[in-house]
Parts: sequence; C-alpha cells; structure tokens
Amino acid sequence: MADGDAGGTTATLADWVQLIRPAQWSKNLLLYAALLFSGHLFVVSDAVAVTGAFVCFSLVASAAYVMNDWRDCERDRQHPEKCKRPLPAGRIARSSALAVAVALLVAGLAGSIALGSKFLILTAGYMVLQVAYTFSLKDMVILDVMSIATGFVIRAVAGGVVIEVPISPWLIICTFLLALFLGFSKRRHEIVLLDDNAMEHRTALRDYSPYFLDQMISVVTASTVIAYASYTASPEVHAKLGTDKLYLTIPFVLFGIFRYLYLVHQKEEGGNPTQLLLSDRPLQAGVALWVLTAALLLYWH
Repeated sequence: MADGDAGGTTATLADWVQLIRPAQWSKNLLLYAALLFSGHLFVVSDAVAVTGAFVCFSLVASAAYVMNDWRDCERDRQHPEKCKRPLPAGRIARSSALAVAVALLVAGLAGSIALGSKFLILTAGYMVLQVAYTFSLKDMVILDVMSIATGFVIRAVAGGVVIEVPISPWLIICTFLLALFLGFSKRRHEIVLLDDNAMEHRTALRDYSPYFLDQMISVVTASTVIAYASYTASPEVHAKLGTDKLYLTIPFVLFGIFRYLYLVHQKEEGGNPTQLLLSDRPLQAGVALWVLTAALLLYWH
C-alpha cells in the first residue's frame, strides 16, 4: 500500500486507540510538577486547572503523534516494531489519520483558550515545535534530541503557568537534562536494534554511533544528578519550600537513572521510555517512592 490511502477498512477500535497513543499521555504528568513543588497540591481549583491542562496537552500531543506517523509511514514499514502500527500496516488510511490529527489539534487548542492566553501560547508553541521536529529537526543530529527535550520543558512550564506560580529555573534545568538522557538513550536503542538499517529508518542515525551516544549519555547523566542535588541543597529552595530535607529524595533519583541505564545497556531496552515506565516494576517503585517522599517532605515537614 505505497499510496497509504488504500485500506483502512480493517481498522478496529484498538487500531484507532493505538494511533493516538494514550499510553504516551503519561509524559504529560510533568504538568503536575509545578503543582506539587509549589505547595498547591491540595488547592482544588489549581488541581482542576492542571488536570484540564493535562487533557488539552494530551489531545495536542496525540495530534502530533498521528502527524508523525503520517509523515513516517513509509520509513516505519522498515522498522521491526513500528511496522505493526495501524498506518504503516495499512489498517488505517493516511487521509483518515490526517483528519483525526486535525480534529484532535482543534479540540486541544479550543480547550486551551479557557485556561488562559499564556497556556494557549505554550500549547500552540508545543505543536509548532512538533511540526518542526516531524518535518525537519528529527533528521538533524543532536538537535533532534534537544527538540524533544524542549517539548518536555514546555510541559513543565505550562503546568506552572496555568496555576500562575513562578517557574523555578531548577525545574527547567532538571527537566531538560533528564529529557536529554532519555532521548539519547532512545537513539542508542534504535542504533543497536536496527543495526545496518538504522539510517533507512531515521536520517539522523547515520551521524550517531553507540560510542558517541554513550559519551553524551554519560555527560547528561552526571549533569542531571549534579543539577538535582544542587537543587535540593539550594538555600533559595530551602526558603521557598520550607524544608531542607529534600536531599533525601536523591537516592530515588539515582536509582531511577541507574535502573534505566541497566535496562538500556544490559537488557537492550530503552526505545520507548513510556513503555518502560509502565512495565518495569523497579522503575515504577523508584518513581512512586520519589513522589511520595517529596510530598511528605513538602507538605508534612
């Protein structure tokens, strides 16, 4: 089905759900970071606002995922895992997928209007970034991963903007570094998995190598740990949050990073960070304990 518009008659509800990737919405939980660390977790109006922002961002993100699959349909047919997706497998027509993407985008932006102009600008900016990534940036070495990391930063900032709390530079720095870590780890997985066919799937992979990616992963891993440790030890943060014990969460951050590195290097996983987070029990436990400990220190110190 080279034209991509033939077929689509065999699509099931499961195919449509797979197309919009609701599992990837877990990335948008980052919107709640500002709510947690601002001390507003139990302010009902703010919690409702962030939840509304989560829904809007999820709709826009799904539009971006559909657009990306539409753009990469032919490439994905060469991928051992992505070839099973509804679009490259021919179960959904490209024209139908494009219509769904437009509908999701319109719904997400319409909902964003009710949450304020600043949030709307960030949501629209996120979509513009996704368009740039899909049609250009994803083929540029290093910039491809940096653009993904920028998308995570936009999420973090949007969560603060919607409840009108100051955005900490530490939130931006730590989010950006952690996203770089995940992005370079994903590229490494693709290089190893696809081997000689890597460039056919993603142009930027021709300029990467496992050794080069390992060097960058090492840099951002160390930078992430140092940045987070510095954040927990900052006098400014102590004064703002009312606790000087946030350093107790560092072991959970270290475990999460080390566990992820173990999965990437020893288990040859890491191609889908969201899937790992939803399936790996130790990783889930580490994240849950980090959230629980941070909440206890921030709200019951």
